[in-house]
Amino acid sequence: MIQIQNLTKKFGNFTAVDDLNLQVESGELFGFLGPNGAGKTTTVKIISGIMSPTSGGVYVDGVSVARDPVLAKSRIAYIPDEPFVYPHLTGWEFLRLMGDLYSVDVDAQLKEIPALIETFELKEVADELLQSYSHGMKQKLLIASVLLRKPRVILFDEPTVGLDPKSIKKFKDLIAEQTRKGVSVFMCTHILDMAEKLCNRVGIIYRGKLAACGTTEEIKKHAGLDGNLEDIFLKITADE
Repeated sequence: MIQIQNLTKKFGNFTAVDDLNLQVESGELFGFLGPNGAGKTTTVKIISGIMSPTSGGVYVDGVSVARDPVLAKSRIAYIPDEPFVYPHLTGWEFLRLMGDLYSVDVDAQLKEIPALIETFELKEVADELLQSYSHGMKQKLLIASVLLRKPRVILFDEPTVGLDPKSIKKFKDLIAEQTRKGVSVFMCTHILDMAEKLCNRVGIIYRGKLAACGTTEEIKKHAGLDGNLEDIFLKITADE
């Protein structure tokens, strides 16, 4: 579903992503891990089409993000670590706007938006302006907007920042449900325990290069390391 081929991104003399090759299958939850500044956010912005690579390419469902960006982006949803919403809209209005922008049928919107508002416990604030929402509330609203449009690929950059434990549990359940439906989920996270428990595979990026990729057991075997994912991560990035 996601194919990353020889992806490189340079900012002047600094190489943020260095010849990255990676594939994420349909229905897979892939965890993308790395220290701050390792290239995680740059990679996910290139996949989403927000940023252009210096060289290499990204394909989503066989569509080139560079050559056919409109079609590729129609299949992708990206939730950044800092949620952006329109402050002078209400929660309900924001979801209707997202539904209209992505051509979600009006009848489907009227059916699904109330259910999503209920699921994310936003009913009491659905008619309030988004400028009054907390970070966590904005994050839940963005996740709800993604589920409304039903993309083929979901990209998350630190999705649980600002969420309370109950909302994190709900997030985990919803993501598991999406992968069962065949959606590919690419998740950048610092929460290694969550990545180890939820993700089918993980990739560890370090100084722009893919240092390890596979299941936790595969990475252990390949690297000749023991312990949990946190132990492996710390050893691979030991000089950080």
